[in-house]
Amino acid sequence: MPIRRLSEGTVNRIAAGEVVERPAAAIKELVENAIDAGATRIDIAASNGGADLLLVEDDGIGMSADDLKLAIERHATSKLPVSGGEDDLSHIVTMGFRGEALPSIGAVARLNLTSRTADGEAAEIAVDGGRIEGPRPAAFLARGQHGTRAQVRELFYATPARLKFLKSTRSEDLAITDMVKRLAMARPDIGFTLTLDGRKAIDLPAEPDLMDGRLPRLARIMGRDFGDNAARVEAAREGVSLSGYAGLPTYNRANAAMQFLFVNGRPVRDKLLVGAVRGAYADFLARDRHPALALFLDCDPAFVDVNVHPAKTEVRFRDAGLVRGLIVGALKQALAGSGHRASTTVADAALDSFRSGAAFQRQAPYPYPSANSFAVLREPAPAMFEASARVEEAVPDAPNYQLGVARAQLHETYVVAQTEDGIVIVDQHAAHERLVYERMKKALANGGVTRQPLLIPEVVELDPSEVTRVTARAGELAELGLVIEAFGPDAVMVREVPAMLGKLDVKGLVRDLADEIAETGNALSLKERLEEVSGTLACHMSVRAGRRLNAEEMNALLREMEATSHSGQCNHGRPTYVELKLADIEKLFGRR
Repeated sequence: MPIRRLSEGTVNRIAAGEVVERPAAAIKELVENAIDAGATRIDIAASNGGADLLLVEDDGIGMSADDLKLAIERHATSKLPVSGGEDDLSHIVTMGFRGEALPSIGAVARLNLTSRTADGEAAEIAVDGGRIEGPRPAAFLARGQHGTRAQVRELFYATPARLKFLKSTRSEDLAITDMVKRLAMARPDIGFTLTLDGRKAIDLPAEPDLMDGRLPRLARIMGRDFGDNAARVEAAREGVSLSGYAGLPTYNRANAAMQFLFVNGRPVRDKLLVGAVRGAYADFLARDRHPALALFLDCDPAFVDVNVHPAKTEVRFRDAGLVRGLIVGALKQALAGSGHRASTTVADAALDSFRSGAAFQRQAPYPYPSANSFAVLREPAPAMFEASARVEEAVPDAPNYQLGVARAQLHETYVVAQTEDGIVIVDQHAAHERLVYERMKKALANGGVTRQPLLIPEVVELDPSEVTRVTARAGELAELGLVIEAFGPDAVMVREVPAMLGKLDVKGLVRDLADEIAETGNALSLKERLEEVSGTLACHMSVRAGRRLNAEEMNALLREMEATSHSGQCNHGRPTYVELKLADIEKLFGRR
């Protein structure tokens, strides 16, 4: 077959496949045009998942009849700056710039544009599967004096193959909603509404200020709990600034769907964010848990390339390492600034559990508990009240510490403290594990962990392969305060341990470390996971569940928690304490 030029219509339909892959992508392009036009309010509507109708109205500067005619031509735009007589692709400050969206939509659907400038006459133009009608005079929108209305009907009717690949109406509605939310996050100064099949799905009034309105807008979209449990992020380095909000580690999710990155106001999906966030939260979350956050990165347009893909959802940074370091450092600083704070959702979950238990008891077939159910209370009661009495005698006044004053130890695992307006329940093992871990990190940062020689070196039997792996990293383990050496082909000898360890199951520790090293693989230096290994050490060093603490020990634990950053969660993102306010407790007993 000889080479030939494709028709204009075919070229446009091919281009539309890249720019408008689904209704949500068409919404994105139309809303970005509205944002670039200076709109203060954008109203969006869709029917049948966007397949039947898409509508975007704005109160932006509008377009004249001549502008409308140019707007539907491929690669015609008013947004790309000119420098030295050439189009400047290195200094893009608008959302759009390629001039592809409107002609691409018009090539595969029935597009109607109606617009008016502040001092001009209203005009409209229609593009039906690539065929142009107009421009012609039109009755303008009822609302406002200027702006644009873009109406798209029967999306992909001109490309039936693409139409077959649309997902269910619900899936397309969810994609549209997600897209509108992402665009609205970046511009809290713009009001947004979204109507799906006549039902109002989003109604976001404009916030009075772009920066101060950011958290209220995020809370409306990501949930009020996010607003209550987010730490502010602020950092700058070498002309790149980062701002936004990051959720506390105890406010986490099963996936990364609640992680958002915006570059110069543009929502992007970037693997760089995923890796940087994982690195910043590595100390606080298990591998299968993910934080919620929204980060806004602003930089010189020349620092970032947004012309990677026609959909403009991917970017490339001139110095990706700088950006990653900025994100990791800013997140760690924000989390450190949160101190021992744990998310409010921890208390909510506890209250829900209490209520569920109460409901279960109400439905139980026996109205009274059996005699056996009191055994747990009867046995530990003397020890519990004895501990409580010691605490009361030590601190008779009403507590005014943030985590209160210890009043009792339950089941030799949980410390109960009284605060000014409620109670705090602390998991002593999880809390102490975090405290020890933070001490070890500080010691590592200051040149290494102080070592304590063992009076009698401990011999630990391992598989020959484990011996090889562990001894190969002996120098790195020594930085953590653990001095080992090979003791034959199937054992290692431990000569020194971290001085802060105290009484320790050395054999159990070494076997755990051998497992950790095996997971890294031979190609990965253990130094890259020193902090993770420190977590294993901290677990072995910490106060165990089942150990009885006296009043001084319990209060010392509480005071150190108050003085230590990140003490509100253990090394896996679980809370170390639950705080219940008196008002919450009163609700449980029907007093409120």
